[in-house]
Amino acid sequence: MPNKLERKADNITESGKKGGKASASQKKEAAGKAAQAAQRSIQEKVDADDRRKTTTDTRPMQGGARIYPIPPFPKQHHPKPGMEHAINPAPMYDAPFYKGSGKLDGKVALITGGDSGIGRAVAVLFAREGADVAIAYLSEKADAEATKVAVEAEGRKAILIAGDVSKRAFCEKAVAKTMKELGALDVLVNNAAFQIHSADFADLTEKHFDTTLKTNLYGYFHMTQAALPHLKPGSAIINTGSVTGIDGSKELVDYSMTKGGIHAFTRALSGNLIGKGIRVNCVAPGPVWTPLNPSEKEAEDVSQFGAKTPMMRPAQPEEIAPAYVFLASPQMSSYITGEILPIVGGY
Repeated sequence: MPNKLERKADNITESGKKGGKASASQKKEAAGKAAQAAQRSIQEKVDADDRRKTTTDTRPMQGGARIYPIPPFPKQHHPKPGMEHAINPAPMYDAPFYKGSGKLDGKVALITGGDSGIGRAVAVLFAREGADVAIAYLSEKADAEATKVAVEAEGRKAILIAGDVSKRAFCEKAVAKTMKELGALDVLVNNAAFQIHSADFADLTEKHFDTTLKTNLYGYFHMTQAALPHLKPGSAIINTGSVTGIDGSKELVDYSMTKGGIHAFTRALSGNLIGKGIRVNCVAPGPVWTPLNPSEKEAEDVSQFGAKTPMMRPAQPEEIAPAYVFLASPQMSSYITGEILPIVGGY
């Protein structure tokens, strides 16, 4: 049934016909009334649809191979650098439904910050794809040992190298030990990071700022320069950036600055090394349930970690690690370099 506006528009047109040819102004008026009627008809339908809806689906997204934890988490605050075995719930890293297919057969990878979090999950999946793994870590020996056991359970070799990536001498030592004990270096994953908030920028000390930059930027610089003489055409460098390097974070000014720098480093270095056949890419995660954040945030904030993402939960490390496999594998990403891959839980 036509509504009042539609009938009025029809009457205008009809009256024009009865009196002879409709004038231009009558035609314009009729067209305008018809368009208005169509818009209001759509509006009436949407209003009726809205009235029928009594609830909105606000459940956290669960689209993975298994169910992942959702906020609120137990309130907790851990001392730096954070220990994975102390986090509740335990981060999920082993990806039991992920099937390896030889994407990294015969490769050797060096992963900084490989003892826990994203680094541990990457180490496990690299091993499942056929790579031996060198795990560089600061001081979290128990976590590092657990990662070594997990890599060896995949049938691959693992070595542990303890030290501070902000020191050039350690980076050179880590590469030398990898070459000596594993015989090659094909994939470098720069992943170690320091993060702690400063709610008021005026309270950010030079020591705090310096520690963040030395770990997050100098560490990538030193490790990459140490690894470069051993990388061959087909090798890959993968850096861990962050959504904070894209959007910024008001309480993580120094950290955001370094992550934005890592993104720029990735783009620039990819161009510098393209002639050598070495690909350089970056994964930029959103919130991920790792020791980094429960050792950075206040207990109340940890409880709601990741709740503000569109998926309403943080990622688990095993949800991020396949991106590193993709960027490391010459079968999968041979035409990709200089890319920043955000994995942020939706927009």
